[in-house]
Amino acid sequence: MQFRRTRLNGPILVEPQVFRDDRGFFLETFRRDQYTAAGIDAEFVQDNHSRSLRGTVRAFHFQAEPGQPKLVRVARGQAWDVVVDVRRSSPTFGEWESFELDDERNLQLYVPIGFAHGFCVMSDVVDFVYRVGSYYEPDTERGIAWDDPELAIPWPVDEPRVSPRDKTNPTLDQIRETLPAW
Repeated sequence: MQFRRTRLNGPILVEPQVFRDDRGFFLETFRRDQYTAAGIDAEFVQDNHSRSLRGTVRAFHFQAEPGQPKLVRVARGQAWDVVVDVRRSSPTFGEWESFELDDERNLQLYVPIGFAHGFCVMSDVVDFVYRVGSYYEPDTERGIAWDDPELAIPWPVDEPRVSPRDKTNPTLDQIRETLPAW
């Protein structure tokens, strides 16, 4: 596996070794010793799987204290994945970075605590798999508007499918003072 630092300090892009032949492929999707050596020291406790249709935007979600690190990947299809730095004390607070995740390259993205996460479905369907470092806690769930004008995310879709909840999320500026001091 190769572990690549990203422009924002914290997220890590993981490129697994894929063994392909005329029958298909095989790859390791997680190996604790290699992840730990690369600085991903989260103890993952829960796996999640979502399926979404073309044009769906699921964004931006994160857990407030104690936070929830994630290791995400696309098991089927193609998605445009985005992380936003929501660490108030970070020099890159409010900045975002995007990555294309798909079932061909099998890249994974480590999203550490202090980053909001979202994605847009680029193929007919996407199966998105999340490995998370804390149990889902509805009381600490937070969101940021997927279309926050200050973030100005150029979502690659003309008519996004957005959940009713995501349509009502506040902007990052509206929740800035309530964010934990990660």
